[in-house]
Amino acid sequence: MTSGKTIRVAVFGAGAVGCFFGGMLARAGNRVTLIGRPLHVEEFRKSGLHFEGLRFNEQVPVEASTDAAAVRGARLVLFCVKSTDTEEAAAQIAPFLEADAIVVNLQNGVDNTERIQSKVLQPVVPAVVYVATEMKGPGHLKHHGRGDLVIGPNEQVKAWFESAGVPTAISDNIAGELWAKLVVNCAYNALSAITQLPYGTMIEGAGIRDTMRDVVEETLAVAKASGVTMAPDTLARTYRIAEAMPTQYSSTAQDLARGKPTEIDHLNGYVVRRGEALGIPTPANRALHALVKLLESKPRAST
Repeated sequence: MTSGKTIRVAVFGAGAVGCFFGGMLARAGNRVTLIGRPLHVEEFRKSGLHFEGLRFNEQVPVEASTDAAAVRGARLVLFCVKSTDTEEAAAQIAPFLEADAIVVNLQNGVDNTERIQSKVLQPVVPAVVYVATEMKGPGHLKHHGRGDLVIGPNEQVKAWFESAGVPTAISDNIAGELWAKLVVNCAYNALSAITQLPYGTMIEGAGIRDTMRDVVEETLAVAKASGVTMAPDTLARTYRIAEAMPTQYSSTAQDLARGKPTEIDHLNGYVVRRGEALGIPTPANRALHALVKLLESKPRAST
């Protein structure tokens, strides 16, 4: 590790993913500010982050804000907003980033790092996130499984995360890793959202593995045409996610259940658009994208 010193950390977009990694960094003694929605920030300020982990359940002391300016002073900035808000959010924090800050992009999607970098001067490190989490209530994070990262080349970022107990691997093919995660998201997110089922139950449905195979093969074809090198066992690795995270509902499923906009345009929708540009048909991805968009537009029942 390059340094054992504690640092200031800001998490911009403190939802389930941001709270997990921010919480782990805070538990390691770093000074962490969670920047998010008022509903959660009020609880963070009153009693810290309620971190319900696999091996612990505790209140983690954190600072909290709803203001982008709260990234000021942070050496490490975790960028965790929805893909739909990328450019706007990057522009919001740009004036307040320290000259020596490092931004780590923890978002879904394959093109967000470039979108962030277009708005900020500081280096943006892409990261592929494998963690099953959810916000169970205001200020309350529940961890269901895994909690590791694959990042682009940056030894300092690796050292910071590993000193906080987060397994972190550096990849010299980060584009391939990002596309591998996109494959997983395209295979699971929409199906979990449409069915409102967790991965372990969903994958056992009649015809679901075949549908997932179609989605994976289409996405791999688009990746190959985009010049991205992928592992030959990508389909098998994708199926295994259900074994590792059987109780997890996709973020898209959670968004739909709460009546929130989803990131589907940056998942299956991205594959459809990229496929159109490259002349590659993507019927399975197109169908899942269209169904989620339809559900997204459905009026919520009044309670």
